[in-house]
Amino acid sequence: MRPTRPMPALATAAVVLALTGCGSDGDAGAAVPGTATGSLEHLAAEARCAPDMQTDADTIRQALCGKGDEKYVLATFATDRGQREWLDTAKDYGGHYLVGRKWVAVGHEDVVADLRGRLGGTLEEGARHGGGGHAPGHGGHGG
Repeated sequence: MRPTRPMPALATAAVVLALTGCGSDGDAGAAVPGTATGSLEHLAAEARCAPDMQTDADTIRQALCGKGDEKYVLATFATDRGQREWLDTAKDYGGHYLVGRKWVAVGHEDVVADLRGRLGGTLEEGARHGGGGHAPGHGGHGG
């Protein structure tokens, strides 16, 4: 039995994705810094975000950042395994993810690409949605 509670965090991420839509033709910035580490508050400061805390649990801490089209979710995890399990489940909903060690930012492709210029990390994409014949797991530039 797993005593984790990823569903509230996942539901918030799904809401953000619904608000921001999916797909964009944005391109990531040229220079990517080393991947940031630290608490949610430290990462939020690096990202220039005033975090609106949504979840503050032992296994996950999550906050909303930004406004309007610039809104995203910033989450930190107690363990690498917890982060990977959360990502594996969240990616079924599609979306764009900036992934660091024990943290994830979820939002519109342009927003996470911009955050990468401040936080470093790796860009990951969830399952595509909205039609089209693209196979999940094939990232890169799509149409």
